[in-house]
Amino acid sequence: MTSSLRVKWCILRTSIEERLVYRADFAFATLVRFLPIVTQVFLWGAIYQTTGPRDPKLINGYSYGDMVAYSLLVMVGRAFSSMPGLTTGIARDIRDGAIKKFLVQPIDLLDYLFWHRVAHKLVYYAVAFLPFAFVFWLCRNYLHGWPDLTMFIGWLISLILAFLVGFLIESLMGLIAFWFLEVSSLVFVYMLVSYFLSGHMLPLDWLPPPYGDAIRLLPFKYLAFVPAAILLEKYNYQQLAVELAQGFAWVVVLLLLNRVALARGIKRYSAFGG
Repeated sequence: MTSSLRVKWCILRTSIEERLVYRADFAFATLVRFLPIVTQVFLWGAIYQTTGPRDPKLINGYSYGDMVAYSLLVMVGRAFSSMPGLTTGIARDIRDGAIKKFLVQPIDLLDYLFWHRVAHKLVYYAVAFLPFAFVFWLCRNYLHGWPDLTMFIGWLISLILAFLVGFLIESLMGLIAFWFLEVSSLVFVYMLVSYFLSGHMLPLDWLPPPYGDAIRLLPFKYLAFVPAAILLEKYNYQQLAVELAQGFAWVVVLLLLNRVALARGIKRYSAFGG
């Protein structure tokens, strides 16, 4: 047990140091990601100005302020759930043979990738905290204020779920490279589909039944919609408990799928590369 914790800490520490080597480049890339939120604010402003005389202030129960707040909160959720380079990195290691080190050393592939991503998020938020705080301060009039303690804890849990679901979906796609060495097309399709199914493009409660009901059964909503909806008070306490329970159930399912894919992939793996 102690040895396992020591390995995890070593992976985490080394990964943080690796991220800090090119800290200026990492900081610049982090700050650039805030630019789309400016576009979102102006876009929704233009949309709400042209809604017509019937109800110029509400679209599907969302005011302009709600949509600005939703866009900001979705950005926070996506910052936890996005895993740039994870799928392609796994596929590259499989294709080049670099994955052999996980077969001959006492380090689990998924465990290593998990702590590597935790390190990435720790450095990311250390860099992005002040820009996030500044943007939220500028848009403070659009936010609903602090939720009660139960909702706030639920929101924090939903961010953890966003990270876990995002990590497990993308690692599972990477493990598909044991069968199909080129997964770049799959990643492209996933990015397009998840942009819509996660609620990043539009709130999922805008979608009419039965399509909306079916989409909200999928795990993608935990990548962006659920954390935003919690702070926008779209759930009562009972609904919050159900959403979080379903989220943890999806984490278990995705983890099992990852383990099965890794075990079967290793059995059929031929170690090419240096």
